[in-house]
Amino acid sequence: MNSRIYVCHTYYHVYISILKELNLPKDKRGEATLLLSKMSTDFEALKDRVSETGVFRDVIEYDEKSETFFPELAKYHEEKGNIAFNMLARIKFTKKLAKLSAPYVPVDFKKYKDIYVFCDADPIGYYLNWRRIPYHAVEDGLDTLVHIDGARFANRGHFKLKAFMSKKLNLIFVMNGYGKYCKDMEVNDIKGIKYPCPYYVEVPRHTLTDNLSEEDKSILLKAFIRDIDTLKSIVDNCKEQGSILLLTEPLCTLDVREHIFRDIIEKYKNEGTIFIKPHPRDYLDYKTLFNEYPQFDATVPMELLNFFPGLRFKKVVGVLTVMNALSCADEVVRLGPDFLDEYEDPLIHRQNELI
Repeated sequence: MNSRIYVCHTYYHVYISILKELNLPKDKRGEATLLLSKMSTDFEALKDRVSETGVFRDVIEYDEKSETFFPELAKYHEEKGNIAFNMLARIKFTKKLAKLSAPYVPVDFKKYKDIYVFCDADPIGYYLNWRRIPYHAVEDGLDTLVHIDGARFANRGHFKLKAFMSKKLNLIFVMNGYGKYCKDMEVNDIKGIKYPCPYYVEVPRHTLTDNLSEEDKSILLKAFIRDIDTLKSIVDNCKEQGSILLLTEPLCTLDVREHIFRDIIEKYKNEGTIFIKPHPRDYLDYKTLFNEYPQFDATVPMELLNFFPGLRFKKVVGVLTVMNALSCADEVVRLGPDFLDEYEDPLIHRQNELI
């Protein structure tokens, strides 16, 4: 039986997967498999760069399909008039999505001892539960469940019944620890999560970085950085002057998003030189629209900025991004949902309040 496999949907997921491997004894490295789902992220040449580090035995691309790829599934989301008929449709949807997803799965998961899945709400979660394959879920981002309890939000109304039908009966699927074959779910901070779940396991992210060696940090940089010389020049500029780092996010529509970040720049531009770090899944053309501001490569996880000696930001600003892992900032400013209320319907981004 193979050792471990990680199913990743974002660059951050890959970053955490590498950290988990680097925290193992050196003789245990190079045994695991990294699976890169292309469903929501273009990983460009990341597969080759990660392969060259030797951290994983195999790095495999996964052509995972979203449910919208299968038009025959749409009918199961139609309102049926009462909870019984709606639940029956959901039971059918759960099994159908899993079956339709099966041909695209590139590995035999039953050959792995430990399976780690980021975003088990995606089809891979349905597939594993349908195939009765145990796995560990992993929090999507830093403190994601503190701010958005996705399982309860997506299953508002009769949540306990739905969780029972998922965890005990495996008739439907509920993500984030409530799937029947989900053994547990790793989270950064249990005490910060409003709604407890007996399947959460606290694995603080700082414990994965505290003991990294210089060699380990070098491995991370080689895996993620496409153009080290350009990045170093931007970092040197940050060192030489008071700097404000703006972290973008895939918020609202593109036109509203541009408005949001122009307003943020206007608010902070007099405090220091603005630098922009686009989000990997933010497809607004910052290089064209904001070309007067130096920009970091979108594919570089923001946490890697911690590994450049002497790099300090006077302030790092984001809207909903959790920035607790950034140690290279004198101050972090999370503008939060109150700020975003001015740009879109608050019901869109206040999931916890709607539970």
